[in-house]
Amino acid sequence: MEGPLRTAATLAVTAAAGGVLGYLGLVTGRLTLDLGVGRRVRPLGPQVLDIAAPRDLVFDMIAQPYLGRATRAQQEKIQVLERGAGMVLAAHRTPIGRGLVTQTVETVAFARPATVDFRLVRGPVPHVRERFTLTGDGDHTRLEYTGEMGTDGWALGNRWAAVVAQRWEATVADSLATVKSEAERRHGAHRKASFDRRPDTAAEHPGSGRTQ
Repeated sequence: MEGPLRTAATLAVTAAAGGVLGYLGLVTGRLTLDLGVGRRVRPLGPQVLDIAAPRDLVFDMIAQPYLGRATRAQQEKIQVLERGAGMVLAAHRTPIGRGLVTQTVETVAFARPATVDFRLVRGPVPHVRERFTLTGDGDHTRLEYTGEMGTDGWALGNRWAAVVAQRWEATVADSLATVKSEAERRHGAHRKASFDRRPDTAAEHPGSGRTQ
């Protein structure tokens, strides 16, 4: 009996280990459950932010880690793998706790200054499309995030999508908040510098403020 029992125990341990490794693979984006059947698609967003900065500047904040000179903090999260005309292929790394990091690979397409489109190539789910839409009016911009996420496996895949989508949208919200904060900071600094360079009106017209 020892032989069959030992074999059963070995199979159980192997199955459990395989289950853990499979889960970790899904969570970290190294394994994608792309079955091609039972696909269900759910919306992402919308998330909308009003930003006190011009549309071109907001667009530049979004595009900087892909098309410009990324900061050290951005380099830790984003790695551009390939560049093309108006498009890049980039890896995104997102800490998810307990020392785990999710990595996705996405194409990012830029249509200045109105849209930035993301399409998932590899990640924890088989299908994601996202879009940042920017509409502007002078020194104010509205940034809207919309998208969709698809998973296979009918109800089981749908439950997995609910888990992934919650963290996914929270990550997007953090990114949008960073874009808003940095764009408004830079625009404020630019306006202050422009104001400081203006000639002193009182110096040019010394009598203009004098009481008669």
